[in-house]
Amino acid sequence: MCFNKTLLSCSTIGDSFIHFLRISRKITCHLLRWGFVVAVSVAIILFGIIVVIFFMSWVNLVVNHEVTLRQGSQTTDWWVKPPVVPTIKVYIYNVTNADEFLNNGSKPIVDELGPYVYVEKWEKKNVTFNNNDTVTFHQEKIYYFDETQSVGSEDDVVVVPNIPMLSATSQSKHAARFLRLAMASIMDILKIKPFVEVSVGQLLWGYEDPLLKLAKDVVPKEQKLPYEEFGLMYNKNGTSKDVVTMFTGAGDITQYGLIDTFNGKPKLPHYSEDRCNDIMASDGSIFPPHLTKNSTIHIFDKDLCRKLPLVFEKEVTASNDVPAYRFTPPKNVFASVEENPDNMCFCPQGPPCAPSGFFNVSLCQYDSPILLSFPHFYLANESYRTAVEGITPPDEEKHKFFIDVQPLMGTAMRAKARIQINLAVSQVVDIKQVATFPDIVFPIMWFEEGLDSLPEEMTGLMKLATTVPPIAHAALSGSLFAAGILLLIVAIWRLVRGANRLNSLQLAPGHVGISANKGKDVQMSNVPKY
Repeated sequence: MCFNKTLLSCSTIGDSFIHFLRISRKITCHLLRWGFVVAVSVAIILFGIIVVIFFMSWVNLVVNHEVTLRQGSQTTDWWVKPPVVPTIKVYIYNVTNADEFLNNGSKPIVDELGPYVYVEKWEKKNVTFNNNDTVTFHQEKIYYFDETQSVGSEDDVVVVPNIPMLSATSQSKHAARFLRLAMASIMDILKIKPFVEVSVGQLLWGYEDPLLKLAKDVVPKEQKLPYEEFGLMYNKNGTSKDVVTMFTGAGDITQYGLIDTFNGKPKLPHYSEDRCNDIMASDGSIFPPHLTKNSTIHIFDKDLCRKLPLVFEKEVTASNDVPAYRFTPPKNVFASVEENPDNMCFCPQGPPCAPSGFFNVSLCQYDSPILLSFPHFYLANESYRTAVEGITPPDEEKHKFFIDVQPLMGTAMRAKARIQINLAVSQVVDIKQVATFPDIVFPIMWFEEGLDSLPEEMTGLMKLATTVPPIAHAALSGSLFAAGILLLIVAIWRLVRGANRLNSLQLAPGHVGISANKGKDVQMSNVPKY
């Protein structure tokens, strides 16, 4: 009897132990399964952190690839033949009292005429991609007069200072006296006067000038001027002869759109320091991408005779609601050397240098005393404007120079390049034609070149590039964090629950059948008796 009880107890304990092992195995598998889920959720959270840190870097890599100039790309096609309609608006200072000014010493009176509007067509010609991540081209600009936007016709007659004559007389101020007297005699014979009456079209695109014609016949061949007519925009309507080599951005995206060489030369020859001769700047159409509010961008045009810096002014919204940064020249860009010592190297011949608010481009204009300023003498001393009657006070919004650039892609969205052309006239008493002409900075004209918007096909892509990545960044990182944290919470809860169940499985009373019948006889009806 005792043996049978023992045998039954052992059998029951064995069954319970097997049952315990089965449950333990299930719970262990449960723990392993949810432990794997924990690992996956942690991996998702870590990937979310990686997305937060590196997502915009991935976007920037895509942007860099898309904007880089390379054969056959959409960006290059737009760059070669921009689908835009730029315009240039010309305003001319018509002198209304030329005789009184010369004969009686009256203050000159001008009447600002304009705008005379020309629609432009831009295209890069002879485009050649080089092996050193640069591209070489000639810039073509075709100008079409738009009478519908203009105040008058190209045939309108204006009276303006005779720039070739006044340039020659000013240059002769320090020459020998007999040369000045000889010049006066020549001008008397040719009936050259300090003011000329020409049409708007002639003033801009060229007219035959007696002095230039004479120079063509008497000046040695090596010293001849490269043109036979005079015009403020002479020889600019068509394909430029200048050869420009620009970085494509393939090797270094920070150099994207910057000029490498101009007519084969990496620097200008005019100034005393390399930083002033530097031409590594944009042509004004594209800039290096990923601009910030601390960025300084530069543009170069040979008529400016330097590269022009522009700094961040404010955030703006360009066409199609694309966000952009407005860049404009710093207030001291044309300041005197006393106000801005960095401009000293732009005064290679030493004092006197250009007055504050002006930039001397004579070295790029065959020594003609041409001074550039902003329209209406904006940022120059008030005395220069009041020396001439008829010019209203400058208006910053109407007369400042600015470019709106999409900072992520470096594309110019809107631009207003505003420059005034002035002639620095010096009195020369030995030349009777200008003996009464005082020392004066005489305004000739000012222009506004630029564009108001880009076509929708371009701005649509820019809008996607600027709006989708931040949304995708936030959505993807948020989804990853939410999914990872939710899985982690569920997995930890299931793990804790499974661990508790495993701990409760012990060989203790209430879990093994023999214990429940302790102290009682067990019916052994099926066990043989001995």
